[in-house]
Amino acid sequence: MGSRMRLYVDSNYLSPYAMSVFVALQEKALPFQMITLDLVAGAQCEPAFAKTSITQRVPTLVDGDFSLSESSAIDEYLEDVYPGAPLYPSEPRARARARQIQAWLRSDLGPIRQERSTEVVFCGPVDRPLSTDAQACAAKLVAAASELLRPDREVLFDRWSIVDVDLALMLNRLVLNADPVPDHLAAYAKKQWQRPSVQLWVKQKRPPQADATQACQTALRAP
Repeated sequence: MGSRMRLYVDSNYLSPYAMSVFVALQEKALPFQMITLDLVAGAQCEPAFAKTSITQRVPTLVDGDFSLSESSAIDEYLEDVYPGAPLYPSEPRARARARQIQAWLRSDLGPIRQERSTEVVFCGPVDRPLSTDAQACAAKLVAAASELLRPDREVLFDRWSIVDVDLALMLNRLVLNADPVPDHLAAYAKKQWQRPSVQLWVKQKRPPQADATQACQTALRAP
């Protein structure tokens, strides 16, 4: 530990999971080199990276002689090993809730992720209405977010956490496409989007929207 870290991300900067780790590193003020992989071309399957990542996915973090993939695992590793701005609540029950939210956002709500991919978030909206399944998922997301986030709060817990980024991104799949979202949740998602560490990722240079679709479909499968 202590040497400059390497973070492998998708070359189109569309992975919400790579974004989570990128923001975590920025919040911790840790120096790192960002290396992009062309997932559409299968760069994640090249032997050297496959050995490093083990799961052949991005994001993958290399810290000295240790490498780790899966974004929530990386976020937790950074929190456990490095001082600086906290990424998670310190109180055990709140921390457990934060981990629950992260796991849920990565494993559920598939129709939203398919029909409102991060191409919507980072490249521009689409004009396709949500399917019945996606509408049901949107209602589930809104219900859960409303339960977790009181209307008078700007963050999920007593202070900002990396989970605010993850939840805001999922909400922004709808908000930035003008799909219906309660005002207080839309305001929360937009507020999180203005955080400087988030804006550093948002402002990465991306391909034209028409060229991004396949890349996005590949990137969203790598949590």
